[in-house]
Amino acid sequence: MNIALIGYGKMGKEVETVLSERGHTVSIRVDKGRPFLPGDLKDTDIAIEFSTPSAAADNILQCFEAGCPVVVGTTGWYNRLPEIRTEALNRSQSILYATNFSIGVNILFHLNRELARIMKNFPGYEPGMIEIHHTAKLDKPSGTAISLAEGIIEELSRKTKWVNDLSSSPEELSIISQREGDIPGTHMITYSGTEDNLSLIHEAKGRKGFAAGAVMAAEWLFGKKGVYTIHDFLKF
Repeated sequence: MNIALIGYGKMGKEVETVLSERGHTVSIRVDKGRPFLPGDLKDTDIAIEFSTPSAAADNILQCFEAGCPVVVGTTGWYNRLPEIRTEALNRSQSILYATNFSIGVNILFHLNRELARIMKNFPGYEPGMIEIHHTAKLDKPSGTAISLAEGIIEELSRKTKWVNDLSSSPEELSIISQREGDIPGTHMITYSGTEDNLSLIHEAKGRKGFAAGAVMAAEWLFGKKGVYTIHDFLKF
């Protein structure tokens, strides 16, 4: 396939490496200093979007205008998701979005829900979360952390909301965000008890796992119409 890279930072370059390994070509590279128009995607089969939270939704709409399917790995734009969903369906366009394209993280999402379902019977354990990313990551907490928190809240009735800080409120789930060096991404969910702690941890070793997942999602999305998430692609 001929694939547009919308966002050509570290993740975009990692995606390009995976595309080459899997026999695809790049139609256009769109960096933050290079705005693009729908006509720029005329020779493109599908776009992969890893830009910034402030640019992502408008980039998606440009893809729709060009009739170009788009896979979106940027997070922090979900306040506009209802608008994007409506536009995709009204225009018969296709989008697949995810807070994280790592296969391991998506297994973590599943295990996180299962653990929360178990822990609702053990109120002596207090859940909390730490997420650590590189200093260039703009959104806090990460989209992955928000997805994990929402999974806990849906299964653990004693938690009704998450906060991006330490909290002593029994109804609030604490998420601590740390930005350090060039860390690709670490997420740790811990249930703290009086006698022991129970933790789920995912630690990315690099960006390639995220890039490979995004490229495989693009291969899956090609030829489809509609609004999809990574769960549609992975089927678990």
